[in-house]
Amino acid sequence: MPRIPTREEAWEWLCAYNESDSLRRHGLAVEGVMRHFARLAGEDEEFWGVVGLLHDLDYERYPQEHCTKVREILQEKEVDPSVIRAVASHGYGSCSELEPLTRCEKTLYTIDELTGLINAAALMRPGRSVMDMEVKSLKKKFKDKKFAAGVDRSVIEKGCEMLGMELDRVMAESIQGMREVAPALGLDGSC
Repeated sequence: MPRIPTREEAWEWLCAYNESDSLRRHGLAVEGVMRHFARLAGEDEEFWGVVGLLHDLDYERYPQEHCTKVREILQEKEVDPSVIRAVASHGYGSCSELEPLTRCEKTLYTIDELTGLINAAALMRPGRSVMDMEVKSLKKKFKDKKFAAGVDRSVIEKGCEMLGMELDRVMAESIQGMREVAPALGLDGSC
């Protein structure tokens, strides 16, 4: 019978399929930001967090089948279709035909790329931290197309439109979500 995996199961699966520390940290970053947005929306924080952790489950092992292979993997684990759909829809327009429809799906679509930009910007700061990062400095990095060139800014902008939120607000809330998990990401300035 399909079910929502626990946070512990999601983390275990992410680690089993992804050996890269950077991919694991990315999963933790997305989880943290998803949990933050779930609280803001009055939604199920555990569900959103699990979706965030699992979103790149297939990325390291099956990069050519990203957002497709994950469906098969999660179906075999008897994961609830709502989790599978949310995870697969984050690649809408690039590696998935599933358009984000729910608030959770739209949030994941929007913040996946944004967490990568925030991470890259934090690593360039003297303290290598998100704790004192401001939207103004992040927006400068966002506008500089050469900085973190792999981050698709158009996805972030399209996601903001889907959410009906201004870019500055999404950036501010995403920074806050990453601050909440900064020690696990190595972005709290203690390193």
